Amino acid sequence: MTAIASTSPQPLAGLRVIEFTHMVMGPTCGMLLADMGAEVIKVEPIDGDRTRRLLGAGAGFFPMFNRNKKSIGIDLHSAEGAAVARRLCATADVVAENFKPGTMAKYGLDYACLSATNPRLIYVSHKGFLPGPYDHRTALDEVVQMMGGLAYMTGRPGDPLRAGTSVNDIMGGLFGAIGALGALIQRGITGKGMEIQSALYENNVFLMGQHMLQYAMTGKPAAPLPARDNPWAVYDVFTVKDGEQIFLAAVSDAQWEKFCDIFGFADLKGEPELATNNLRVVQRPRLLAALRERFAHRSAADLASAMERAGLPFAPIRRPEDLFDDEHLLATGGLADVTLPDGDKAGQTVKTTLFPITMEGRRLGVRLDPPRLGQHSRELLAGAGYAPEQVDALLAKSAVA
Repeated sequence: MTAIASTSPQPLAGLRVIEFTHMVMGPTCGMLLADMGAEVIKVEPIDGDRTRRLLGAGAGFFPMFNRNKKSIGIDLHSAEGAAVARRLCATADVVAENFKPGTMAKYGLDYACLSATNPRLIYVSHKGFLPGPYDHRTALDEVVQMMGGLAYMTGRPGDPLRAGTSVNDIMGGLFGAIGALGALIQRGITGKGMEIQSALYENNVFLMGQHMLQYAMTGKPAAPLPARDNPWAVYDVFTVKDGEQIFLAAVSDAQWEKFCDIFGFADLKGEPELATNNLRVVQRPRLLAALRERFAHRSAADLASAMERAGLPFAPIRRPEDLFDDEHLLATGGLADVTLPDGDKAGQTVKTTLFPITMEGRRLGVRLDPPRLGQHSRELLAGAGYAPEQVDALLAKSAVA
């Protein structure tokens, strides 16, 4: 068990969340609430959340999105298991789920059923689509990226490409949690809960809003980002010495002058055709070709050092694994230890990323490692009023794990 970071703020301490979630979207909502101090109880199938067993790109899902939670395995298909789940929900402030429409109603775990006996309940549903013509469809992050314009904007023309992370799943969970926080404030005023819905497709469309409004304002469709009409002339990735790559930018006339000064480009600085950003944009193909030639034999480290001294924007091109050694993350506590619960490396301690905010100047820490399946079942059942022999009977029937 990871030690509790006693200095981490816990503004949601005392709040109980019951989470019927899997994959990324729903667990992200629960993680946010858990990181802020809520007691989050993850209800898993009797054989465990399947993300515990994913390989490849899914291998990090469970340990990433399920820290600071307790686990109980429940067979919702059995009458005894469904009754246990409803009993737990009667104690909840928030219930979160991300199953297909109608699934929770089969077990009496939908908002209508639960709020009838717990009117203060806040119920957060994470779906593929908000109610409407598409809500029967099975959605994935990649599905909504393709139909919602994000893949079109990310890839080169004619080559739609999904973003490099589960952007809609994660954002959907964050929006679900934001809705829950708003509902908690409202409940403090009215004493009543409410149902919140967040959806992958609508998340993605929200991301596309800037491009939709660009079209509405200009009448010109937004081009995919690799082929976009760039508003800045120096704003690109350069391949330099030894094949290294670095992103360099100068987005104002003052930055352009500094850029020319630090690299000794007096000739470019003096060209009337390059005097303003808009003029440079017109000359962008010629300017970038000249800069690529001049930078080809300089190291990325040398260029980064010069840009940093001048206060100009730059970035090395890194891979995810490089971030484990990032000096800023290490110095600021942006990475925290967790012990892996599953797989070949179960029991090993690794670094994970924390929720990207500070509260009272401190990061929200890890209080509980990602749980083993059913790690807290007995504790939670006892807290719900089940006698020891009743717990034994539920375990023996495999209604609970």
